[in-house]
Amino acid sequence: MKQPRSNQKNLSKAPQNVRIIAGQWRGRLLPVAQADGLRPTANRVRETLFNWLQFDIHGRSCLDLFSGSGALGFEAASRGASKVTLVEREAPISNILRQQVTALSAVQVEVIQADALSFIKTCEQRYDLIFLDPPFQHFMISEILDAVLAADIINSDGIIYLEAERNALPELLDEPWCWWRQAKAGQVEYGLIQQQEQAP
Repeated sequence: MKQPRSNQKNLSKAPQNVRIIAGQWRGRLLPVAQADGLRPTANRVRETLFNWLQFDIHGRSCLDLFSGSGALGFEAASRGASKVTLVEREAPISNILRQQVTALSAVQVEVIQADALSFIKTCEQRYDLIFLDPPFQHFMISEILDAVLAADIINSDGIIYLEAERNALPELLDEPWCWWRQAKAGQVEYGLIQQQEQAP
């Protein structure tokens, strides 16, 4: 789920679809704009992720940065998240996300068109779960994690999901973060991190 640099020509191509795996909207298809660098999280990765999170979704507030297709955010809402914020920089992709919110009557989902780092710096809300899946080779994970800490937008027991190209995520994280879960699938690696004092 990326926020690529794209143009209207790319965005105007016929969209593909990604399927919601479980919950209220199980089986519903989400349109995916054909934009350079937009790479929805694969089904097998999402299934593993939400198996990890099965007891940490219901009633939680979620932030899906670099939202793209919105697959992670809508999946969380489908499984009972109380509030989901989708942040997407590109206006045409944001419009597709808003159309999907309307189609699903997803009153708990909010779409914000903004640059992810700018949103973090001005956000006045705290979240329980943050999905962090930036465009490959465009953003430093450490820079975004530093911004999240500085802005104090995650609860002390909150969880962050990281996804990046294979071998791009650090084995050791800067304090206060530590790994909870990690896995690899094809050319992607991903995992969940928490602040050390709250890690299981």
